[in-house]
Amino acid sequence: MYNRLWPFIILGACVGGVAAILAYLLETPWIILASVFTIIVVFALIREAMRDPVETDELAPEIPKPSRTKFGREMLEQIPLALLIISSNGRIAFVNGAAQELLPHLNQGDHFASLFRAPIFVAAVNGVIDSGQDRRVVFMAGQANERYYETRIAPLPTGSEFGDMMQVIVEVTDRTKDYRVEQMRSDFIANASHELRTPLASILGYIETLQGHAKNDPKAQGEFLGIMRKQASRMQRLVDDLMSLSRIELHEHLAPEDTCALNVLVLEAVATLQPLQEKYGAILLCDLSGDGPRIVAERDQINQVFVNLIDNAMKYGGAGQEVNIYAAAADPGYSGMNGIVIEDHGDGISFEHLHRLTERFYRVNPVQSRSKGGTGLGLAIVKHILNRHAGKLQIDSTLGEGSKFTVWLPKIK
Repeated sequence: MYNRLWPFIILGACVGGVAAILAYLLETPWIILASVFTIIVVFALIREAMRDPVETDELAPEIPKPSRTKFGREMLEQIPLALLIISSNGRIAFVNGAAQELLPHLNQGDHFASLFRAPIFVAAVNGVIDSGQDRRVVFMAGQANERYYETRIAPLPTGSEFGDMMQVIVEVTDRTKDYRVEQMRSDFIANASHELRTPLASILGYIETLQGHAKNDPKAQGEFLGIMRKQASRMQRLVDDLMSLSRIELHEHLAPEDTCALNVLVLEAVATLQPLQEKYGAILLCDLSGDGPRIVAERDQINQVFVNLIDNAMKYGGAGQEVNIYAAAADPGYSGMNGIVIEDHGDGISFEHLHRLTERFYRVNPVQSRSKGGTGLGLAIVKHILNRHAGKLQIDSTLGEGSKFTVWLPKIK
């Protein structure tokens, strides 16, 4: 603003000064006026000749010329994908934080062939370096602990912060969890099909026999119908457990909202199974009374947890053996949780089987399990119910002494 006013200030000073000088010299008024007019006209002509085509306020903001953005280290560090850059000589030139976390043994400057013992990966990187064409490979690495990786490899644009030489950028994704989930799904379908096919084949075989030479044999008919009933019941239990497991998994992400008395739920399960003591030859002893601590739970599901565990203890604990149910002592490993122990005094379970007991269709002794009517899904159902309730299942067992299954459920805060 002041830059625009100063020419007029100078003009006023000049005009005033000339008029004062002429008046001092006693010049006539018309000479004074003519001089002042002449000065103004000259000023106007000079200003017009020097004026910019567009005034300062009318100038649009200057638009900077576009400049090439470098493919910098800072940007790669902020990307949550595991990325590394490999130079044309095969050395690792850069590793971002996500890649370092995924591959802690990785060191900048190492040759990329030391990353994985996977010839397909080495060939893919060399192929991109030679051809400049993108590639994608999936491979398995590791021996003791198998891991599955997916890598995408592409040439890095030249002129980046990493230099003008040929380089490739590699994205590494750990697909181990996806592969294991898919494998579990395949195993589940195969196991379910097998479990259903066996009793179904047995039933169909006996039907053919009844329609054939046993058509007029009442004794054989009675025997075969009894076996068919047993196999049909096995199929029904399996279908019921599959449907139950499906429903539980469907709602596993939804936390329960009801408040229940823990001891009451356990005592209900014990009362349900009391009539089976004679069938299994077990002695059911429950050292719980009163309502006990309150928990947030879906009543029917927690009841199912204790029914499954107590029923297993009675079946596999051995004839004439006690099954003890009692409150667990406080455990620092399960801080803030209430525990209920179901203990049997059977043959026990070998240590190597313990971590697999909650897998679907996993059995320590398949023949014994099927003979006792087990479907191989009981502990899997228990695990998924407890997952929904933020609970835990602790399993302890000693061969020749028995097993303890402890259900831990969070206390109400």
